[in-house]
Amino acid sequence: MSSHSNPANPPPAARAGRRQPGAAPVPQDAALGLGRGPGLGLALVLVVLLSFSSGAVGEAQAIWPFDRIFERPPLAERAAELLAEAIRTPTSNPPGNERALARKLAAALGRAGIENGVLDTPSPDGGSPRAAVWGRIRGTADRPGLVLLSHLDTVPADASEWSVDPYAGEIWDGFVWGRGALDAKGVGVSHLMTLIEIAAEGIELERDLIFLATPEEETGGRAGAGWIVKNHPELLEGIGYLLTEGGGIQITRERDGVRPPIWGVTLTEKAPCWLELVARGRGGHSSAPTLDAAVPRLVAALDRIRRFESPIRITPEVAQMFASLAPVASEWDRAGFQDLAATLANDEGFRRRFLGNPGQNAIVRNTVSITVLEGAPKTNVAPPTARAQLDARLLPGERCSDFAETLAQLIDDPSIQISEILSFSTRASSRDTPLFRAIAEVADRQLQPGLVVPRMIGGFTDAHWFRELGIVAYGFVPRALTADEARRVHGVDERIAIDTLAESIRTTLDLVRTFDAIEAVDAAGAD
Repeated sequence: MSSHSNPANPPPAARAGRRQPGAAPVPQDAALGLGRGPGLGLALVLVVLLSFSSGAVGEAQAIWPFDRIFERPPLAERAAELLAEAIRTPTSNPPGNERALARKLAAALGRAGIENGVLDTPSPDGGSPRAAVWGRIRGTADRPGLVLLSHLDTVPADASEWSVDPYAGEIWDGFVWGRGALDAKGVGVSHLMTLIEIAAEGIELERDLIFLATPEEETGGRAGAGWIVKNHPELLEGIGYLLTEGGGIQITRERDGVRPPIWGVTLTEKAPCWLELVARGRGGHSSAPTLDAAVPRLVAALDRIRRFESPIRITPEVAQMFASLAPVASEWDRAGFQDLAATLANDEGFRRRFLGNPGQNAIVRNTVSITVLEGAPKTNVAPPTARAQLDARLLPGERCSDFAETLAQLIDDPSIQISEILSFSTRASSRDTPLFRAIAEVADRQLQPGLVVPRMIGGFTDAHWFRELGIVAYGFVPRALTADEARRVHGVDERIAIDTLAESIRTTLDLVRTFDAIEAVDAAGAD
């Protein structure tokens, strides 16, 4: 997996039996110990035995090529190869085309003896074949089941900007490289390998454990997780809990800094409110501009939107989040984090510092970004219509229709129509659950204990589809990343360290078992 040579893991040409540059040719019969009488074959056996008896294991492995036929490769190696293969199966959305990857993951589950299936999902307008994949390990009791949720699709990647092919799934320098390594094929492989390890070790759980990887998350999830929730309720029968992307373990750049790792567990998300603005006006030749042309009307409307700021509102989840972060905050912000709403209202210096951070500003108010513009197809044409699309994100409890009406009043131009592209409401999951306690317990017994922080995030995941059913859904993947590493999500040269991937699987397995143990203690206490 590394670029360095290793006698026990020779380069591909050597493994294939091909002659290396500069090496002397070896007759085939001599290479096999044949055709020279019994003496040479006996000598080879003696060399192997003497090598093992003298402790020269590395040298013996170099001459005896069959040492791993009956040996299970290390977890890190198996996980890296599976992730690399997933990356080599492109699922860039659009168009998605997730069915091929769903079948490969189902096959991996099947080889491990795990119950599994592939669900074909809608392909709008006869598009590429799409599908979800699931696997299930049945529990020995009837405790509420746990779903490990990920998604198969990825955002596109521009290969010209990358230092490696984003769809080659390269394993190099201790990393797996490619689109989806972090978001979210790496998550799916971590979940899948957790089930495989449980099956291989014969671990019995008192609840069902379900692996579920869906299509179409990157474009809203309606034809993916949303469709599955509506059309396959049997898959979620008896499910009480769910873990998915949206949170994780944030570590310092040095990985051994004085600040403890932050175990961020997402309880809720801002709601998307994607809007389209259409301006209409007089069209014609652009050499004679008019005051009622569509593009200038649209630009004026967008300028008003750009300057608009929604009022600040601190939700209970955000208040909990910053109160939990107060112990590791800078000295001048610690008191403000402990009572966020009051400090933002009364301390101007704190307010400027806090709102000057775009991420913090985004989780205390509704926000809107201008993302798409469309006017004339040619420079010398004044089009009769011009369009723009907005990505607004609303705090929990707010409605997209109300926000659209606020913008319409702000624009104050009846020639501009506003319509919804995508919107849904959001709910919060409680932190007062055995699963949250299990995360805290696992964090506390790490070599460097973690600080567990309940969160709200500005983005959205597929978790909301399941929260609407009353399932406790947390955004949490036990994967340790620095801020620089996390910024590769949706970015250039996305990658994950193989050690990080393997540790994520081990920690997920520990979390699943701890969750079971906590509920067993709770049940015994109730009796």
